[in-house]
Amino acid sequence: MNKVIFPYQPVQPISTEKTKDSTRSAVSDGSNFKQILDKEISPELKFSKHAQQRLKSRNIELDEQDIQKLQNAVGKARAKGAQDSLILIDKLALVVSIRNNTVITAVDEDNIQDNVFTNIDSAVII
Repeated sequence: MNKVIFPYQPVQPISTEKTKDSTRSAVSDGSNFKQILDKEISPELKFSKHAQQRLKSRNIELDEQDIQKLQNAVGKARAKGAQDSLILIDKLALVVSIRNNTVITAVDEDNIQDNVFTNIDSAVII
């Protein structure tokens, strides 16, 4: 049996200075631990270029309350193991990639009639 000998290479320790500095700055600017943790656990929702175009062309404006509802719906879908969901908020339909935390498209009440939504595995009605 032949033995394979690997040359010894010392392992370099990972520097934590950058991490410590970023944590210090986050805490020193008034953020508390819970806010930082919440942001890391539920990353910010993104809007694809297509979704941004749809929102703009259909004059759909989402306020802070709508975004909060959407984030809650995404959290519920994620908790159930969904990957791509149709989320209905009031008179607005959004298709969201739960895996990527990204809104794929948006349809308002004027354009929702006779639409077929494909490639979804769940629906959340808010």
